[in-house]
Amino acid sequence: MSARAQEIGARVAAFVRQVVVPYERDPRRSAHGPSDELVAELRERARAAGVLTPHILPDGSHLSQRETAYVLRQSGLSPLGPLAVNTAAPDEGNMYLLGKVGTPEQKRRFLDPLVRGEARSAFFMTEPAVDGGAGSDPSMMQTTAVLDGNHWVVNGRKAFITGAEGARVGIVMAKSDDGACMFLVDLPDPAITIERVLDTIDSSMAGGHAVVRIENLRVPADQMLGHSGEGLKYAQVRLAPARLSHCMRWLGACVRANEIATDYTNRRHAFGKPLIDHEGVGFMLADNLIDLKQAELMIDWCADVLDAGEPGGTESSMTKVAVSEALMRVADRCVQVMGGTGVTGDTIVKQVFREVRAFRIYDGPTEVHKWSLAKKIKRDWKERQK
Repeated sequence: MSARAQEIGARVAAFVRQVVVPYERDPRRSAHGPSDELVAELRERARAAGVLTPHILPDGSHLSQRETAYVLRQSGLSPLGPLAVNTAAPDEGNMYLLGKVGTPEQKRRFLDPLVRGEARSAFFMTEPAVDGGAGSDPSMMQTTAVLDGNHWVVNGRKAFITGAEGARVGIVMAKSDDGACMFLVDLPDPAITIERVLDTIDSSMAGGHAVVRIENLRVPADQMLGHSGEGLKYAQVRLAPARLSHCMRWLGACVRANEIATDYTNRRHAFGKPLIDHEGVGFMLADNLIDLKQAELMIDWCADVLDAGEPGGTESSMTKVAVSEALMRVADRCVQVMGGTGVTGDTIVKQVFREVRAFRIYDGPTEVHKWSLAKKIKRDWKERQK
């Protein structure tokens, strides 16, 4: 790991542990995530500490994916950490996409406020599966975009749109005659209505996850991101690193949960000795160390692939499956070894368990990634037969 990443990561870890962790009991946290007031307060403290948006350097360049992995893991040591230091989803992925695809004017208008931590964003891709829309398959997208003069008119519905409530920047995916497109929009917009914020198992992301209706949204032609019909390509530019950064953040959360479980089992006595000395408990914590290290190595491997300039779709799918499943095991064991305390709000272990359970679905369920990998296995086999 580079010296600069170690230095940045150490400052982020210290800030999260010393400043952010005490906010974990703040009443401004709800089932739909921390309030915007709380997010603004945390970001102001991060700005003062010099750790706001730590993965983007002052000249606008990014840390490498390997370096980002180290820094984002430190930000994840608290469920509030990524929001506090501005490395949270969907903003982190949206910043990455805008940095890669946006025009200079689009970056000035839409990216710069995100980097400064002055605004939140939302990525409008997923659609309600009950309407036959694009759940985990964006090729099924039903939202349409029709060119009318120098504007595009967008209509459709979206679901599970993280952070839509309270966002100021939106990236909307829709389908033109050319194929999938992406549009940059200022939020709120009267043509975009939040029908409801879903009651989900997780609660760490500001604004929660919304179902949204888009009716005759008029977007100036110069606010299309890239070119008409290339939206699926841009989605892959965003999604491969975004899957990986999810893994980074939740690895940090599970490291912290394991620290709490370890402390608990060393202090708690039962049947004449500390819990840690009971093999059934000690072995679970040993398994946690193995899973955490394997998750870390998978993340670093995938980061190296992306840093080498490869698309990384296959590698990010493999990593997302392996890491989300491993971290689910870690979080589950932390709850189990802590017994009744593990299912209470006395520590963040309960929340980490719930967040990681959702992570197994968000950015593609495990089964969708395995299906994609199986298709690649078949394609590769056919190529070898030629």
